[in-house]
Amino acid sequence: MVTNEPRDGLRERSKARRRESILRSAYRLFAERGFESTTIADIAEAAEVSPRTVTLYFPSKLELALARSDALAERLRTALSDRQPGWLTLDALEHWLRAEIAHRSDLDDLSERMFDLNPELRAVSNGRLSDVVQQGTRMFAEESGNAPDAFGPRMLAVTAAAVISELCHHPEKADIDAAMDFLRAGAATL
Repeated sequence: MVTNEPRDGLRERSKARRRESILRSAYRLFAERGFESTTIADIAEAAEVSPRTVTLYFPSKLELALARSDALAERLRTALSDRQPGWLTLDALEHWLRAEIAHRSDLDDLSERMFDLNPELRAVSNGRLSDVVQQGTRMFAEESGNAPDAFGPRMLAVTAAAVISELCHHPEKADIDAAMDFLRAGAATL
């Protein structure tokens, strides 16, 4: 019996390459020309696909610009929700941070260049992380026996978000041990 697994696998790999080509082209253009000055047609031409193909993968230019940061936020949400038994939230956060920093690619660096030139995109990206920060607040509150709206858990979650941003946006300077010591000292005060 003949299966479609190799063909389906090839199709999926081809889609993944096309998606990455679109992202890479868009981020390069956003970093060179700016988000507002770059059109879907410009991105399509640079990626050697049609404008319709770009919008099939990414419904809007904003969704395209934020695709990697949204994926990062989703990986963080999953890491916190699905943490190993016995792990505290900070344990899951540290494990996630180490994996993220270890698996950075040149596309992440290109994304950072895009955000540097387009601070409005970074602001939107940070705003989308607010749901994950709220999740962290609830988890820190539960672990410390505080109410979810208590000052301490909120401050710890916001501080953790700032640490994540700093480490992910500047991985070349990342000192995860120092960052986690800082966060654990804050958690100890709850």
